[in-house]
Order: sequence, then C-alpha cells, then structure tokens
Amino acid sequence: MTAVFFDNVSRYFGAVRAVDRVHLTIAEGEFFAMLGPSGSGKTTCLRLMAGFEQPTGGHIEIFGETAEGVPPYRRSVNTVFQDYALFPHLSILDNVAYGLMVKGIGREERRKAAEDALAMVKLPGYGTRRPGQLSGGQRQRVALARALVNKPKVLLLDEPLGALDLKLREQMQEELKILQKSLGITFVFVTHDQGEALSMADRIAVFNEGRIQQLGSPEEVYNRPQTRFVADFVGSSNVLSEDLCRSLGLKASFASLRPEAVAIAPPSEGALSLAGTVASQSFLGATNRIVIDVEGVRIAVASPAARGVPAVGSPVTISFAAHDLHPMEDA
Repeated sequence: MTAVFFDNVSRYFGAVRAVDRVHLTIAEGEFFAMLGPSGSGKTTCLRLMAGFEQPTGGHIEIFGETAEGVPPYRRSVNTVFQDYALFPHLSILDNVAYGLMVKGIGREERRKAAEDALAMVKLPGYGTRRPGQLSGGQRQRVALARALVNKPKVLLLDEPLGALDLKLREQMQEELKILQKSLGITFVFVTHDQGEALSMADRIAVFNEGRIQQLGSPEEVYNRPQTRFVADFVGSSNVLSEDLCRSLGLKASFASLRPEAVAIAPPSEGALSLAGTVASQSFLGATNRIVIDVEGVRIAVASPAARGVPAVGSPVTISFAAHDLHPMEDA
C-alpha cells in the first residue's frame, strides 16, 4: 500500500516556490530519506505531510485519504523535531505520555504505554527524570518514544540527529534503522547529511530549489547521478567535460567519475587513462585526496593512506574503468 502520495504538489510563499510541482510515492514500511541543502524544499514537504503547511496546488494522500485541509492531530502521522521540543517541567514519563493524555487515554493505560515506549528506545527506568538531566542522545530517544507511543502509521523525522556528535550520530543511525525494521512503520527522514541518507534509507529523493533532482536507491543515487548537482551533493564527484570524454573515445557528454574509482597507475587491459600533473594532496585519515590537473580539468583521486603519495608537480597517469563513467542528463 502507498503510505504517502504527492501529485504535482506545490507550496509557494509569495514569489518563493519552496516546493515546485513535486510528484512522490512512498511505500508502506519504507525508510524514505529526503536529502538536500537548506532551502531545497525537503522540510516544507515534511511539513505538508504533517499538516503544518497546506499545499498551494496539487494533491496529497496519506494511506489513500486526502490530506488537504486535514489538521495535524487528525492525521496518522507523528513528527520528531531536531530540537526535540520536550517540556522541561514534566518528567520523562509524562513527556512521552503527553499525546495520549491529550487524546483522553486513562492515566494508568498511558503510563504503561509510555513505559513500554521508553523500553523500546532503550531508556527503561528513566521515567522519573527531567529532560535537563539527560544527555542529547537520551533526549533524542525520548522525543522518538513520544512520537512512537501514539502508534503512527508514518513517522516524520526532521533532522533529528543534527544536534548530536559524530559518534553518537552514527550509533543512532544504526538504531533507528533497526527500530524501523522491527516496527514496520513508514519512516520519512529529512536530512542534509548525505552519510545519514545513504546509510539508512531504502530510497532517497535528492531535492534542490523545490524540486526532486533524482529519486532512487542509495546505490543508484551515488553511483549513477543524473545531474551535476546530485553528483556534487551526494559525495564528491569529478565531472569530466564533453571534450575530455571525446578524447577518451567516448560519446561527447558530461560524465561523473567518483574519486574512489580512479587509480594513479598505468591502465590495466580495457581501462581508460589520462596523463596529468599532481596539483595538490591532502591527508584525510584512512585516505589521501590527490588532485590531478588534466588539461586544465581537476580530477580528484581517493587513494588508501597506506600507499605512497606522489609529490606536487609530479607527472602521473591515472586510470579507471569505462563503466565507472556515468553520463549526466544535466551538467
């Protein structure tokens, strides 16, 4: 069943087209990520799903029911915000149970449901504490429990990991994915972090200027970007010009080439090669980033740090497989 359906949806704020004729289908039980820079329209789409915004044009359905004009509290969705929005004067248990209290659920029933939700996010026994007594990661789990206790059909997550440090963010990425699979709930996750989207999502919609630039699996979006924007935003990518592609005996079109697909070495049988000069080098821990100047075009190479690095100014030959070059529709 389709969980969320956007049919030619737009949302304008005066002359600003925050969302511009977006068509989107999200399946039941899918972990779906909306990825893009600030102002790309992804958060506005999330707010349209939640009911915090109404479309200027187009049609929205949530599990087959028309969403236009339906207030947030009557939709089968819940939202987890980046700032958590916990009540500082309430206990953790009362924070989690707040939505059930608004619905008129009895005290004992909602307390039991809140305790179960806290156990689900690995916070059993934390119910008597206040938000100020918890770490950022723990508060994020409380916000998640507060949303899940209402048993939504769709859980909307608005950059919920943005305030966490790197190690905790990576841990929560794993836990969110496991939790989503165990619950079978549709998760719609908004982020500007490509690593989060690639590691967690079943499918990714890459947004820019209010429109979807590309939609597909993480592997499709990363390995076969359709536009230069996607190639540059989802990971780093070399963009080879039409002239450079033509010099390799290929069709004249702009093409994407990921740095990890390039080697500083003579070509093996069937591989393509280019001669250039080392323009710069950077140590990045596990890898070295080496930039090669090829006829005025800069091509980045991601090389394992254990390998030697040629000096800046050295002439080198780089090689790569033809199938690692991906022509782009819009460069």
